[in-house]
Amino acid sequence: MESISLLFANLISPPVIAFAAGMVAIYVRSDLKFPEQVYQALTIYLLLAIGFKGGKAISDSSLTELAGPLGITLVIGSLIPILVFLFTRKILKLRVSDAAALAAHYGSVSAVTFMACLAFLDQQDIPYEKFMPAIMATMEIPAIFVAMVLAKMFSAQAKTPLKNSIHEVITGKTFILLICGIVCGVTASDQSRALLEPFLISPFYGVLMLFLLEMGLIAGAKIKESKGIRKSLIAFAIVSPVIQAMIGLLLAWSIGLSQGGAVIFAVLAASASYIAAPAAVRASLPNADPAVYVTTSLGITFPFNLVIGIPLYLAMSNLLYGQ
Repeated sequence: MESISLLFANLISPPVIAFAAGMVAIYVRSDLKFPEQVYQALTIYLLLAIGFKGGKAISDSSLTELAGPLGITLVIGSLIPILVFLFTRKILKLRVSDAAALAAHYGSVSAVTFMACLAFLDQQDIPYEKFMPAIMATMEIPAIFVAMVLAKMFSAQAKTPLKNSIHEVITGKTFILLICGIVCGVTASDQSRALLEPFLISPFYGVLMLFLLEMGLIAGAKIKESKGIRKSLIAFAIVSPVIQAMIGLLLAWSIGLSQGGAVIFAVLAASASYIAAPAAVRASLPNADPAVYVTTSLGITFPFNLVIGIPLYLAMSNLLYGQ
């Protein structure tokens, strides 16, 4: 019953309701839409805000506290793309370029799913390590790096030099905004933080709700376009995140993260990128099919994690933490 109550609590949370409203708007052919400038502004705000909060937490943490989480972040960020590539290549029989594209997306992270997880845990009054935004920023890089290496090892279809793919990630807006926020959070004085809190901290939940309304519109459009997608890929987009979350939970538990921190780590492991990874894939794997990697990551895995995955991973963590 606890799992059902957690799922219900997530379903009736304002961000998830806003996301559902966006999807419904697509299916009823509403004229609801966000100007591109507004969407970009919301993205910039949210990434800066979570970076800033993470930076503040890092300044209050010791290197000893961060060493273990950062270590397993590099491990899982490298392991997941290898497993995804081998599975989709050998079992689903995808082309090398499509398998590598999925490896990049599912090994990397979704900042929006991460934000929704933080909001959910805050609603449930579940504490967690405040340095988790730094973990998210760290997990962006190894997955895309490993996926591009795999593509180059197994095929001649990777057209762009590996260093260019890494450049795409490091210079992308997600990474730059997160690092900017983290550096500001680390270096800011108590007075500066107090001045920024009304802008970067207090409005966070409301801005997230607006952003998820827009994400609902985008995801709804992708699902509507995905009628021809293979059933095996649909199954992969639902089952893979759960397996990845289990790996993330076990690793987080093994190094002593709190239950809330382990849930966040599981969500990061389970989520699929649709900002940094697509940019790198478009540049390096032009032959990869967007109908495969965008539809699965954004159209299926994202809503699954947002609506069902987050409370499911919290319920799974109860088995490890004896709750």
